[in-house]
Amino acid sequence: MKKTILAMTVAAMAAASGAANAADLPRSAAPYNSPGPAPGFNWTGPYAGINVGYDWGSVTNNTTKPSGLEGGLQAGYNWQSGQFVFGGETDLQITGADDTFAPYKFSNPWFGTLRSRGGVALNNILFYATLGLAYGGVKGEISGLTESKTHIGWAGGVGMEVGLTPNWSAKVEYLYMDLSNRAYSITGAKNGLESNMLRFGINYHF
Repeated sequence: MKKTILAMTVAAMAAASGAANAADLPRSAAPYNSPGPAPGFNWTGPYAGINVGYDWGSVTNNTTKPSGLEGGLQAGYNWQSGQFVFGGETDLQITGADDTFAPYKFSNPWFGTLRSRGGVALNNILFYATLGLAYGGVKGEISGLTESKTHIGWAGGVGMEVGLTPNWSAKVEYLYMDLSNRAYSITGAKNGLESNMLRFGINYHF
C-alpha cells in the first residue's frame, strides 16, 4: 500500500511540475513595459490555506484499518536563502476515516500537526521534506460501548508546492502519521493509529 501511495504522489508531482512551467510567475512581477527579465518567485513570508485528501490507516494491535477522506486548514511561514527554503507549518484536519471489523469499530475523527519544512526552490517550484509533532483523536466502539482518547505522536513526509501567481500556490503532499499507543479497556490492549495520507492544497501568501 505504501508503494502505491508513493507512486501516486510521484505521478501527481510530475503532472504538477509540467503544469507549473506555464505558471512560472514571480511574487512581484515587473510592469509589462519594463526591460530585462522578471525577478524570481519569492517564498519568504506567512501563508494560509486549505487542503483535501485521502487517509489510509491501521490500528495497532487490532484488525481495523480506518480509511477515508480528510480535509482541513493549514498555516505557516517560510524563509528563503538563495534556493533553500525553510520554515514551519501547522494544520488541523477533520476526517471520515473509520473501519469496522467484527466486533470492533475504530475511527479517527480529527488530527493536527506542527511540523518544520525544508527544501529547495527552483524559482516557483518548491520541493520539500517535513517532520514534526502529530496529535489526534481515536475512537473505539464495541457492542454499544464507546471509548475515545487523544493520542500524541509524530508525522513526516515530502511534497511539492508550485507558485501559480505572486500570491497563490498549489501543493501535493504525502504524509505519514504515527499516533502512539494508549490502553483501551474495550480491547484490553494498547492501541494506536498509523496513517498514510495523500493530499492536495492551495495557499495564499501574504
